[in-house]
Amino acid sequence: MGFKKLSAVNGYQHLLIKTGAFIILAFIADFFVGGIFHYFYFKQSSGWEYRTKYSIEDTRADVLIFGASRAQQQYNPDYIEKKTGLTCYNTGRDGEPVFYYYGVLQGVLKRYTPKIIILDVENNVFRESQDSYDRLSILLPYYTTHPEMRPVIELRSPFEKLKLQSRVYPFNSMLFKIAIGNTDFNKKRFEDIKGYVPLTGALDEPIRTVDLSKNKYAVDTNKINCYKSFINDCLKANIKLYLVCSPYFFRAVGEDTSMQIAKEIAKERKVDFIDFSKDKLFLSNSKFFDDTIHVNVSGSEIFSNKVADTLLSKINSNAR
Repeated sequence: MGFKKLSAVNGYQHLLIKTGAFIILAFIADFFVGGIFHYFYFKQSSGWEYRTKYSIEDTRADVLIFGASRAQQQYNPDYIEKKTGLTCYNTGRDGEPVFYYYGVLQGVLKRYTPKIIILDVENNVFRESQDSYDRLSILLPYYTTHPEMRPVIELRSPFEKLKLQSRVYPFNSMLFKIAIGNTDFNKKRFEDIKGYVPLTGALDEPIRTVDLSKNKYAVDTNKINCYKSFINDCLKANIKLYLVCSPYFFRAVGEDTSMQIAKEIAKERKVDFIDFSKDKLFLSNSKFFDDTIHVNVSGSEIFSNKVADTLLSKINSNAR
């Protein structure tokens, strides 16, 4: 009996040693593999992740544009620079919610203070959606090195703090993008003009009428709070902030719920809200659009110049 007990004890000890060794090796592997991913992520020279990294860590442009695809694909910095004499960069990213651009803003303000920020506000911006939280994975690589961004990144899930103890985890869904971003492939595939990515399609359809008041949905208070914080942080830093609704190719009846909320908050905080969604020039010309919610490269030239004229008018007015 004594022999059997001794064997059982030795077996447990052996199992514990093997388990402990496995955990230590896993931590070592995670540390080194995560370090490799980190190195190549921040070494990218093109693509979506590069533009995010450039927005957060590199640009020092006087004018920054924030928003989702309707920012990225509609505001051409070249035209804004030519008219205002100010440098400009477009930080917009396709499909990203307010959480993303608020996080990017935190990284920017940690480094420097832009003179002007344009935030493109679109219909449904405050719509409740789990996908909006999932998309925060894009900002995970910045969790360790950018403590100012952690509160918004941690909105992704209640377990994010624990998951982010791993150095590999932030890059789980990015390996292919990182590999491509370290080549010239993206530079050949997409034109990138200071963050602006032009659309070349031409819409060929009659304009339709959309009753936005019938589009009922639940709003996300976290998104509303991020929008408020975005405005407050700009005002606190003495940045001139312009909230802009860019053109749509449909005649709107009523107003979208999110747009109503966004305009009310802007009014409360005395921030300019410029609405181009009912601009007759765009509503009468489908040829300026790639689809009903994005202008194409021709429309972008006209729209960007209109934005630049508005900025110039505001700048000259304030100088008097």
